[in-house]
Amino acid sequence: METRSAKKKKLLNPPSSNGIDDEDRISNLPDDILHHIFSFLPIKSTAQTSVLSNRWKNLWYSFPDLDFTTVNTNCVKIARSTVRKRVHSHASRRADYADQILALLEKHSDIRLLRFRAFLTFSGLSALIKHAVKHNVQTLDIDVSTCDYFNLPRSVINSRTLRSLRLKSSQPGFRLPPPEIMKDGFRSLSTLFLSRLVLHGQSSLINLFTSSSFPLLKKLRLEACFGLKHLRIESPALEELCLESCFQMQNLEILVQKLKNLHVSSCFDAFSGGSRVRIEAPILEYMAWTCNAVTEESLLQNLNSLHQAILGFVLIPENLSAAKISSVWNFLTGISNCHVLTLGSECIQILSKHNQFAGCSLSSFNELKWLELSTGFNKHNNPGLATLFRSSPAIHTITIKIINDRVSPTNSLFSAACFLCLHTYIHTSYPQQWNKDLWQSPSLGEEERYWESQTQSLKPFLHHLKVVKINGFSECANDVSLVKFLLKHGKALQHVVLCTSLSKPRDSLLREKIKSQIMAFSRASSNANIVFH
Repeated sequence: METRSAKKKKLLNPPSSNGIDDEDRISNLPDDILHHIFSFLPIKSTAQTSVLSNRWKNLWYSFPDLDFTTVNTNCVKIARSTVRKRVHSHASRRADYADQILALLEKHSDIRLLRFRAFLTFSGLSALIKHAVKHNVQTLDIDVSTCDYFNLPRSVINSRTLRSLRLKSSQPGFRLPPPEIMKDGFRSLSTLFLSRLVLHGQSSLINLFTSSSFPLLKKLRLEACFGLKHLRIESPALEELCLESCFQMQNLEILVQKLKNLHVSSCFDAFSGGSRVRIEAPILEYMAWTCNAVTEESLLQNLNSLHQAILGFVLIPENLSAAKISSVWNFLTGISNCHVLTLGSECIQILSKHNQFAGCSLSSFNELKWLELSTGFNKHNNPGLATLFRSSPAIHTITIKIINDRVSPTNSLFSAACFLCLHTYIHTSYPQQWNKDLWQSPSLGEEERYWESQTQSLKPFLHHLKVVKINGFSECANDVSLVKFLLKHGKALQHVVLCTSLSKPRDSLLREKIKSQIMAFSRASSNANIVFH
C-alpha cells in the first residue's frame, strides 16, 4: 500500500507526458566516477561542464588530473635561433598560458596529475611547479621550450607527495642542482624521466643515484644527457632503467640488486680511451644493449636470472682495438645465462674476423633456446656462426636475418641517427652473386667443406635444433651450404622455413632448380619439413 509521502512525491514530480524520466541521473553519480569520465575528455571540454550548475562547478574544481596537452599552445620544436626571434611575439601568449594554469591551480584542491607542453619563461615554469607542489601533486609531466638553459626548480626536489616526474626540455636544455641537494630530496619519487639534461662542467653523476638516495625509485630514464661522462646507478629499489643518446658516456656502472629491465641505446664515446661498463644485477630479466659504441672494458656479473638479451654495437673498423674486441667477447660471456638472444651482424663480424679467437669457444649458452641473428651471409662470417652454434648446445630455434652486404643502419638493429651522431661510416662490399657452378660440380664447395669440418664440434647443437628460419634467403652458395649441412646432420630438425629475397625475373628458372635440389637434400630427421616463402 502506497504511503502518504510517496503519493506526495508523485504529485510534486509528475512523470513527463512523453513517458521519459527527466531525472538527471549523471549528476547523481559519485564524484569518483564522474572524475573518471572526465579523464577521457579534453580538459577544455571538462572545464565547460562547470557552467551547468554548482554541482558541476565543484566537480571541475575538485578534478585531480589536469592535462593541458590537448590545448593548442603553439609549442613546437624549433631551432634555438628561431626561438630567440619569436621571444617578443610569444611573450604575452606565454604569460597568458602560465597565468591561466596558475589561476586554475589556485581554485583546485589537491592535484594528482599536472601535464603540459608549452613555451615558457623560467619564472613562469618555476611558478607552475611551485604551485603544483603546494597542491600536493603526485605526477608532474612537463615538456617545455625556453629561451635559455634553466635550472631544475628546487621546489620540486623537496616535495613529499611527488611520485612521478617527467621533465623534457625541447629547447635548449636544463641543469641540475648540485648532487648533494638532489640526493637528499625526492624521498617519495618512484618514476623519474629526464631529457636534454645539460651537464657541462658537471660530467659525473656517480654520487647521485646511490644506495641511500632515491629510496623508492623504481623507474629511471635518462635521455640525451649532454656532457655526461661518468654514471653510477645504485638506487636500491630500481626495477627499470633506460639510458638513451648519452653519446659522451665513458664509464657506466649499474649495481642494482632489484633491477629487472635494462635498456641502453646510442651511448658511449667511440673515440675516448679507457671506456668501461660494469653491470651487476642478480635478478635482471631483460636487457637491450643496442647502437652503443664498443667500450674498452666490459664486466657483467651475476646476471643469473637473465631471460632475454638483445645485443648490438656500432663498429668503427679503424678504432676497433684488441681491448675492444676482448670487451665484446666478455660481454657475450656475461649474458651467457639468457634463454632468448638477439645479435646484430657486427657481433658475428667480430667473432669471425679476429684470429685471436679462432678455434675458441664462448662460455656455453647452456640455457639458450631461441637465437635470432643478423648477418651479411658470406663465407667470411661462417667462423662466427660456428662459434655461436658450438656454444649453444641446447638451442631449438634459430632465426637468421640475412642482410645485404651493403649494410645500412636500417638493415640491422640500429637507427640512422646513431650513425650520424657518432660520425661513423659503413663499409660496403659487392652484393652476393648467384653461384651457378655449385650444382654442376661433383666435389664439395668451399662453404660445404667448412661446415662439414665442424660436424664433430657441433654435435650437441645439431642434436637439439628443431626449427630454422632464414629471412632473405638468396639461394647463393653460402645460404644453401648451411641449409644442406643442417638438414644432413640435424637429427631433431622439424621445420626449415626459407623466406626468399627478391630476385630478377631472369633468375626464376635457376631459383626453381635450386629449390628442387634443396627439397632433394638428404635429411637426418624424417620429420624435417622444408617450406619456402
